[in-house]
Amino acid sequence: MTVTGKRVRLSVDISMVLLLPLLMAYSLIGEAFHEVTGTVILVLFIMHQILNRRWYGTLSRGRYNASRIFRTVLDLLLLVFMILQPVSGIIMSKHLYAFLPLVNVSSWARGVHMLLAYWGYVLLCVHAGTHMTVLWEKLRKQKAVISIPVLCILGVVCAYGCHAFIKRGFPSYMAGTTVFAFFDYGEPPVFFILDYLAVMVLFFTAGCLIIRFLNNLTRNRH
Repeated sequence: MTVTGKRVRLSVDISMVLLLPLLMAYSLIGEAFHEVTGTVILVLFIMHQILNRRWYGTLSRGRYNASRIFRTVLDLLLLVFMILQPVSGIIMSKHLYAFLPLVNVSSWARGVHMLLAYWGYVLLCVHAGTHMTVLWEKLRKQKAVISIPVLCILGVVCAYGCHAFIKRGFPSYMAGTTVFAFFDYGEPPVFFILDYLAVMVLFFTAGCLIIRFLNNLTRNRH
């Protein structure tokens, strides 16, 4: 891939990541804007697939170690999620796609949409984290005066991310026991976004550490 192609791919990926917390705000940003944001992410996802189309050709080639198995299963799960998520959203649409002659199965679609929204958020963050091992290695090679403070800040953010994960009801949403999103409309939206960013950093870090662990496991076996 050319330098320009890599920059376009990076821009697409960063845009998706930045829009994710905003998409999760739902009622705080309004239903119409939520649908527009979801559509933008869908377009970016399609662009991501086109830019990374060679990955599909590699699935039947090469050896599968623990790291590659984890990444492949994760990517295939996300592919399914990112197809079902917009489909369920379009079925429930009251603004952007209201003109479509869709079957009235909005109650079913709502449950699927909620479940996949929170699972998708977590898995997308883990997926992004699996591609950050290079940054982790660069950080480890920095002088202690740089790496130690950064790692301490990262640890604090991840610890708060665990708190925000519980506070924002992720476990119940991901278990499918809650099918309606609850929002505190008296809370400034910035606090909501910051909490979701902390959860994002938590699972970025988790994805990075999982891949490092699996790579070390493979090296030790050999």
